[in-house]
Amino acid sequence: MDSDRYSIHFSPLQGYTDRIYRNAFAHYFGGVEVYYTPFIRVEKGALRKRDLRDIEPETNTVADLIPQILPGSADEFRLLTDAVGGKGYRQIDINLGCPFPMIAGKHKGAGMLLYPAQVAEVLAPIAEYPEIQFSLKMRLGWENASECMVLVELLNAIRLSRIALHARTGKQQCKGHPDLEAFQGFYELCQPPLYYNGGIESLSDIRQILTRFPLLKGVFIGRGLLSSPLLAKEFKGNETFLPEQRMSIYFAFHEELFSAYSQVLQGETQLLVKMKTLWEYFLPETDRKLLKRIKKSTRLQQYTESVKAIFTS
Repeated sequence: MDSDRYSIHFSPLQGYTDRIYRNAFAHYFGGVEVYYTPFIRVEKGALRKRDLRDIEPETNTVADLIPQILPGSADEFRLLTDAVGGKGYRQIDINLGCPFPMIAGKHKGAGMLLYPAQVAEVLAPIAEYPEIQFSLKMRLGWENASECMVLVELLNAIRLSRIALHARTGKQQCKGHPDLEAFQGFYELCQPPLYYNGGIESLSDIRQILTRFPLLKGVFIGRGLLSSPLLAKEFKGNETFLPEQRMSIYFAFHEELFSAYSQVLQGETQLLVKMKTLWEYFLPETDRKLLKRIKKSTRLQQYTESVKAIFTS
């Protein structure tokens, strides 16, 4: 397979892929053409300060970063776009895929897919920003896969630089198998450049998707890159890494994260919580007893000793 034909985009995950993580990932692993920020949203009529800090251009070193917004109305769309565009960004991604019930219950993210009129209203202001390229990340639907088919004609008529379609419904969240038959129905009718998202964890997964859907522009990978950070580099570079090489790179990456987070988080507890979160996906093949030691760590010394045991075992 000609890997140069396709691009890999890092699908964002709330609580994981912040600027520190993105910068370190790009430095140690690579293979990703485009990174996205976790969604930026409006709370009580204003944008969250921590969301804006995360997109500051001077603190982001990845080659291509696209902020993602989570609007629930046309007014929120304008507020978010004005704030992001004001920082110099000329590409913005729109989230219609978040499956979290607290978000979806407000008719945002994947919860909006049930309401085509609301989708049309929220996306209408795209025409007001000709200087900005908008992309869209969505799911097959909230309750069932037919919802995306109701929206395809509307989306084809809007100026979108790309669509990333997660081949699950919102109610599935990240459980169950992606519905490739439903994805194919959208794939056959979608006019903007289309990317596949959902359940990619290995090189064979990437190749199977791109073989079945050769007109795709590439794939979005989220959790698969959290658990196997070299996956994109292996695909794009046709590279194979020996176990010793992998562990050396993984350890350097971990140490970079530990150092960077220690400079911005306050106190041992915050740093410990943040680093333990990393291991919810990172290196799932690690011995279960060692992972359990990490999760039960209550002091940084316990944590660092447990990590050292993983990388020296």
